[in-house]
Amino acid sequence: DLSACESGAEWEKAMQLFSAMSQNEVESDAIACSAVLSACEGGGEWQKAVTIFNSMMQSEMELDTIAFNAAISACKRGGAWELASQLCGAMAKCKVKPHSMAFSTATSACEKGGEWE
Repeated sequence: DLSACESGAEWEKAMQLFSAMSQNEVESDAIACSAVLSACEGGGEWQKAVTIFNSMMQSEMELDTIAFNAAISACKRGGAWELASQLCGAMAKCKVKPHSMAFSTATSACEKGGEWE
């Protein structure tokens, strides 16, 4: 179960399940993708999380606050403050109501990267 992997930050198992869904032509939704994003973020695999998020955007999947928050958290963990900031801006373009957690996390990423002004 993807949500179990998310809570345990078992990103490898989450990626295997996610891959199996695709191979078996099971359509993934924002909930499944967000669980994989969170598992990757929790496991320190921020680049994988960003890759999954980008594929979500390209597939025109309806993104939600949870997906954005997971991607922004992954960027923070990886020190990718510029990308975290860009994702905050992308929320409005995707018609996702910004959540204070997203901005707080992006701000922390900027602080971590020494880019706070």
